[in-house]
Amino acid sequence: MNAELSNEFSKQLLVIAHAPSANTRLLREAAARGASHPDLEQVQCVVKAPLEAGPEDVLACDAILLGTTENLGYMSGALKDFFDRTYYSVLEKKQGLPCALYIRAGHDGTGTQRAVESIVTGLRWRWVQAPLILSGEWQPTFADQVEELSMTLAFSVESGIV
Repeated sequence: MNAELSNEFSKQLLVIAHAPSANTRLLREAAARGASHPDLEQVQCVVKAPLEAGPEDVLACDAILLGTTENLGYMSGALKDFFDRTYYSVLEKKQGLPCALYIRAGHDGTGTQRAVESIVTGLRWRWVQAPLILSGEWQPTFADQVEELSMTLAFSVESGIV
């Protein structure tokens, strides 16, 4: 997706999603699809891998959707690296940023959820809804759930609810 906010859009939804496999790429694509719904007129979706995103991306957005895999009961190293590189640069400037999270978990995802929630609490970002944990064996409906999450976040931003 284009990293520049077009003049026709007034809001930006940033999707930062780690996608090391075909299935997690499907989730990231679903997030982009949801945030690019044809009825959205004022929101542009920007999608970046965690290792490609930086503080400037967070500073430019109006909401953020985080996506990660569960790795050894924790978030992906790529998402942790993103937080390490951006935390202090955005801490005072993006308090209250609306956010959401999806976790592709092979187990229960609770350790991953706690880790991300701890960082988001420190950043003083605002959850739009509870994290979405996609656990167990891959289900085709996981992509639908991520698309709905992303669409809900985008429509909330456009309508000024968040």
